[in-house]
Amino acid sequence: MSYIITTDTASDLPESYFSENNIPFAPLYYTIDDVMYGDEKKLDTKEFFDAMRSGKMPTTMAANPEKLAECFRKVLESGNDILHIAFSSGLSGSYQSACIAKDDLSEEFPDRKIIVIDTLAASLGEGLLVHLALKKQKEGLSLEENAKYIEETKNHLTHVFTVNDLFHLHRGGRVSKATAIIGTMISVKPVLRVDEEGHLVPLMNVRGRKKSLNTLCELFIEKTKGNLPDTFFISHGDCVEDAEYVRDLITEKTGIKDCLISPLTPTIGAHAGPGTVALFFVGNEK
Repeated sequence: MSYIITTDTASDLPESYFSENNIPFAPLYYTIDDVMYGDEKKLDTKEFFDAMRSGKMPTTMAANPEKLAECFRKVLESGNDILHIAFSSGLSGSYQSACIAKDDLSEEFPDRKIIVIDTLAASLGEGLLVHLALKKQKEGLSLEENAKYIEETKNHLTHVFTVNDLFHLHRGGRVSKATAIIGTMISVKPVLRVDEEGHLVPLMNVRGRKKSLNTLCELFIEKTKGNLPDTFFISHGDCVEDAEYVRDLITEKTGIKDCLISPLTPTIGAHAGPGTVALFFVGNEK
């Protein structure tokens, strides 16, 4: 039976990627000054991060079951099953919403199958799993085989990232106010990761922006030793030059040239802030 891969906008893949690969997606929403965005109404990357730089504090919402059911229904009505690759349950309720949508549609489409994957991933980490699932689908893997492959691969999916401003991590409860103030004064740049439960956790602190970017490359080399991947993804908070610096450094050190760079969408960018650079790859461990 044929199947379609679906996801949500927390995957941070460009809309062109969705359209070129026929991947339906459910929107996640955010508000700024009580105005809701996320479906037809959107801010572009620069507008969004400029709003944050000016002091605006966006709030975000999980994908809702109704929008997910709408996304799923169109696929099911076309006679296809679904492999849905969802935002980490450790960071959002979007996975639970997808499960609700699946259950709501099961009676209406008893002959169709929906498999929902909790990626324990975010941003282009989730997007990389979409990319790999699409590749395996083209190689001929069945729905169940591909779901098993993604469940196994997510345990080796590494997220490492750094931010330029500790304030946004403080606002999200990731660092204390005192740490944010002192760290900013002495130019401390935290490097963080996503852990085995899909939560953001600190990894280390380094001094200076360039050192933090170099550290991302060092972690890539360390965590892929003896098992280099074919590709890696980088997302950024309106700082594409820094993302390109990390890409070029990794390519120089490893020879890997296949890399997708894409801006953080507001759903993720609201918590990380402008100046974030995040690196995603399949390594020897999560």
